[in-house]
Amino acid sequence: MSLHDVTLVVNGRRHGAQVPARLTLVDFLRDVLRLTGTHVGCEHGVCGACSILLDGRPVRSCLLLAVQVDGAEIVTVEGLAPEPGTLSVLQDAFWETHALQCGFCTPGMLIAARALLAENPAPSDEEIREAIGGNLCRCTGYKQIVDAIRLAAERLRQSNEAGATEPGGDRVGAD
Repeated sequence: MSLHDVTLVVNGRRHGAQVPARLTLVDFLRDVLRLTGTHVGCEHGVCGACSILLDGRPVRSCLLLAVQVDGAEIVTVEGLAPEPGTLSVLQDAFWETHALQCGFCTPGMLIAARALLAENPAPSDEEIREAIGGNLCRCTGYKQIVDAIRLAAERLRQSNEAGATEPGGDRVGAD
């Protein structure tokens, strides 16, 4: 089996590794980098549990090979928090509105929401539902998830208007 060199920036940290040609990105993240927040669900790109941000765009990491994203910048659910042991505004809104139950879909939902709010700071409920439409949840019924994203959007707008930053100096809601 031949190995291929890949270099990625994941959650702001540069990583280099030698990987087999057929290693999926989700397996690379989980097994090589030990970032287990990205979940493996259907392995067919249907459920959204493995969603990550690839160069700022939400994608299914089970559908990509690690060698395909050499040189890319990736954000996983672990990278959403401003610093270890803290929650982002979006994560806190999910917590506050009970937008998670079993938690299996939560990483993909957070990634989808982060991508939406980066492009649209004031989404309608319909736009929120569209943005998370590719992520399956079997527990919440989606209402609390929509409520959480709406709450986070409101808080991010208020914080940005006030010029607030998350711990670590990042502008609230900035990618």
